[in-house]
Amino acid sequence: MNWENQLTKTARIHYPVIQAPMLGVTTPEMVAAVSNEGGLGSLPVGGLSPEKTKELIRKTKSLTQKPFAVNLFAHSLPETDTENALQMQEFLIALGKQNGISFPVTLITAFSFYTYQQQIPVLIDEQIPIVSFTFGILDDNSIRKLKENHIILIGTAACLEEALLLNNKDIDMIVAQGIEAGGHRGSFLEHKPLPQIGLTALLSEITHHIAKPVLASGAINNGKTIKAAFAMGASGVQIGTAFIATDESIAIPAYKEAVLAAQDTDSELTRTFSGRWARGLKNRFMDALDKAGISIPPYPVQNSLTTAFRQIAQQQNNKDFTNLWSGQSAPKIHLAKSAAVFRELIRQTEAIG
Repeated sequence: MNWENQLTKTARIHYPVIQAPMLGVTTPEMVAAVSNEGGLGSLPVGGLSPEKTKELIRKTKSLTQKPFAVNLFAHSLPETDTENALQMQEFLIALGKQNGISFPVTLITAFSFYTYQQQIPVLIDEQIPIVSFTFGILDDNSIRKLKENHIILIGTAACLEEALLLNNKDIDMIVAQGIEAGGHRGSFLEHKPLPQIGLTALLSEITHHIAKPVLASGAINNGKTIKAAFAMGASGVQIGTAFIATDESIAIPAYKEAVLAAQDTDSELTRTFSGRWARGLKNRFMDALDKAGISIPPYPVQNSLTTAFRQIAQQQNNKDFTNLWSGQSAPKIHLAKSAAVFRELIRQTEAIG
């Protein structure tokens, strides 16, 4: 099977298969494992400090000499509604007490929010070859700086209108994120309802209107789904859920077990954990907050409010009170190592012919 196309040539990779950046799951070890196998590993650093960003990049560089991408969150920071945030914090404190989760409370005014503009100098200094982003579009000055340093840009679209906006900004490649995809939605059109378009329809629309490489994301977990995405016009595939249960993942054991056992109806869209829509496995936290009827602060305020709560739940290996991001299709490949999962994805695809 000939894997070579515009994506592989541009990104200097052997296989047009991208490991999805999953903040809170992906590690430098996972990124390096995929890149070393000829795919494109993706290091998530959205919302992290420049110092932490540099640390993770250098760790990844110590594990691979191959290209890898760094993923940014391209959102703007909202005004904090202190009254709403305090109401949410009080709810979380009460919910924690009811369920044996006591967590340190941070003053709302002490929250620190880092922007992608603060991280870009690090990416340039570290000579990162590929930058992907989600939650929006990088500002024109940032795009200019990155392109002046010959950095390939990959944006995320959940509908055709978003893809066209990315195309108009001369973004090199576009991830078509179907509603099946796990984790945060990359959508950014504030004047429209959340796009809920399946990958088949979305990929067909975007590839019909845009000539540059389009990467398919959503419920791709084996050779058949990879082959189907290529048949629909994708230049590459982005896969996340398949890697959650690997040894290189930092997902807690209960999370890994839940993902492997998940049925197609076990996930749903929620804003409860972060303030942004994301797809994850249903649990008690989501149910409790939905029933509470409290207005959820926007990202990243809600994300900061729930961070300590989720950290304690994770320390307890308690899957009921932390986010379990997952796509609609559970992993079909149950192998311990990320490299082994990647190789099996390639083997299955090649076996189809």
